[in-house]
Amino acid sequence: MTTVQSWKGIQKEEDKEDRVGVFEENGATDVNTSERWDFTRITQLLKRDSFDPSPPPPFTNRLLFLNDLIAQVLALEIMGKASRDKKDIYYRKAKEEGWRARSAFKLLQIDEEFNIFEGVKRVVDLCAAPGSWSQVLSRKLYLLAKQSPALKDGELPLIVAIDLQPMAPIEGVIQVQGDITNARTAEVVIRHFDGCKADLVVCDGAPDVTGLHDMDEFVQSQLILALKLFFPVVTFAKPKSSRNSSIEAFAVCENYSPPEGFNPKDLYRLLEMVGSPSGVDDLDCSNGWLEGPNKVYIPFLACGDLSGYDSDRSYPLPKVADGTYQSLDPVQPPIAPPYKRALEMKKASSQGIRDLEKLSLDS
Repeated sequence: MTTVQSWKGIQKEEDKEDRVGVFEENGATDVNTSERWDFTRITQLLKRDSFDPSPPPPFTNRLLFLNDLIAQVLALEIMGKASRDKKDIYYRKAKEEGWRARSAFKLLQIDEEFNIFEGVKRVVDLCAAPGSWSQVLSRKLYLLAKQSPALKDGELPLIVAIDLQPMAPIEGVIQVQGDITNARTAEVVIRHFDGCKADLVVCDGAPDVTGLHDMDEFVQSQLILALKLFFPVVTFAKPKSSRNSSIEAFAVCENYSPPEGFNPKDLYRLLEMVGSPSGVDDLDCSNGWLEGPNKVYIPFLACGDLSGYDSDRSYPLPKVADGTYQSLDPVQPPIAPPYKRALEMKKASSQGIRDLEKLSLDS
């Protein structure tokens, strides 16, 4: 059945200035004649794996040519979304299951291996935006406890999510907009926990690399050493949903045991206090702990169902009754993306240029 539809410009989630097409069913009398045209061309283009580089058919007027051009742009837009859904199975599954980002599967697969949610009543999610890990915590901890018939008053798990960027609300999650390196932010979290310590801290963030390999390697080695000072059990985990082409891994640290006499205020002097494994005072502790026979080794573990989806493989797209595939929109677009200011400046600049051009034409 042929449907007469109108194309309207809307704002993309990633770029408020780019115009993309949406289809809305309207009667022929509801749209301007210049905007009313058949979408047969788009249907033809979408049925092809790629566009033919041959010249387009001859057009009788500029309007038909413009319509065909718009059809190709819209088809490319649709095919682009479908292509990512095909190439990234976890991206597609995240939208289907209601996760804000594919990274939710990474935390789920880490929990499958290490059972990190067991007995957790207070948890902190650092670098939380856009909120996929907070969603996992909400579903696995808060919502499960809320549905439990044996739940008593005041026993609901407390989840605190922290990020510099705001994010849309999540049931059972307390949001704190602040800097995770600031002591005041930590004080806010402690107040939410009534002075108690967190049972679990998760973080899907990492510092920027400098590009100087020796420096980056040194910083990472210091991180490993610091983790071993506070946790006797440290494992680097590579979830199945993390692409093989990505060098990311997650440090899973268990059984928090700070050094004897540790004072958080003396954190910056901790390595000096610990010294070297041989007890020699003039030996650089970083070299002493990480070189030679005293070198610290951290297990590296692949987690998640190894027979499950491969994050580096393309999977066929599911078809509906008419043989087409409908790509889903993201679950929750950013409410205040860091590039918003740049887009506003770009918009103002473009508007200024158009005003100048109009003035020049009028004069």
